[in-house]
Amino acid sequence: MNSRERFRETMRYGNPDHVPYLEEGLRDDVLERWRAQGHNTNPSEVFVIDRRERVPAVLEPQPPSGKLPKTQRDLYKLRRQLDADDPKRLPKDWDVRVKEWRNRSYLLELQAHHGFFLSMGVEGWDSFLPAIYLLEDDPLLVTEMLDMFGYLSARLIERVLREVELDFVTFSEPIGGNDGPLLSPETYRRFVTRSYVPIVDALRRGGVETIVFMTYANSRALIPCVLEIGFNCLWACETEAKAMDYKSLRSEFGPELRLIGGIDSDALLGDKKMIRREIETKVPPLLEQGGYIPVADGRVRANVPFENFIYYRELLAEITTRG
Repeated sequence: MNSRERFRETMRYGNPDHVPYLEEGLRDDVLERWRAQGHNTNPSEVFVIDRRERVPAVLEPQPPSGKLPKTQRDLYKLRRQLDADDPKRLPKDWDVRVKEWRNRSYLLELQAHHGFFLSMGVEGWDSFLPAIYLLEDDPLLVTEMLDMFGYLSARLIERVLREVELDFVTFSEPIGGNDGPLLSPETYRRFVTRSYVPIVDALRRGGVETIVFMTYANSRALIPCVLEIGFNCLWACETEAKAMDYKSLRSEFGPELRLIGGIDSDALLGDKKMIRREIETKVPPLLEQGGYIPVADGRVRANVPFENFIYYRELLAEITTRG
């Protein structure tokens, strides 16, 4: 099987030769530290990883930090930027890329949305409070702005899908802290998921089977909100391990929720016994159920020992092949 076939078979609860091997990639600072310790091998060049590429489409314009629209006039100015047919939203070599993608064996992903806070221009605490206050002070303005962004993304996706077959689409939603999401499920439904509906509809019409909610920390309370509008896969990163335990999530939400990730990256800081316990207690039961791709829940940090990463990758390959 090639990477595309393997991914699709896994997400369809079929029988792949093995589940895909995905990684977020190793940062330069990690490789530099390992080299300084005498490890000159790049593990990413040793272990088989299913290649994936992201479509470089330019999505909704984000308001500059601290410069949210405050009036209908501001909103009108922002609306004038929302041209899904603008040639600049796709790379200059788009036609060449489309030809390359038609007969590919690797995965092709599109990020369909940057999430609520980035759409609101939030880049730190200074811009966080104005965005939250605006939800209360002028909810209609926020609703109209997010709906505009959703409509633009839907139009752009339709444009892409006319020429390209996608394997999966992600919505990035950095919205949680360890204690839970920063918006209640009620508020999230009222403002956010309603703006995602036209995007999800466009994806379904275009034949995209796997729609991924890529989230961070503890966003468990929001999972029902996204499932009800058509998301069918969760990729949780840098999680609060107990709240976002994948075995618990599968038990609660069933096979409707496919899963990517689930391995606590903090385990890679421990010894081999800790790494083995983390993988063997979580991965085999989920592999048996299907619809699951195991991978660490965050990019490897520079304080992870080289030997630990090698052991993690070897053990994961052994268990997934056996599974």
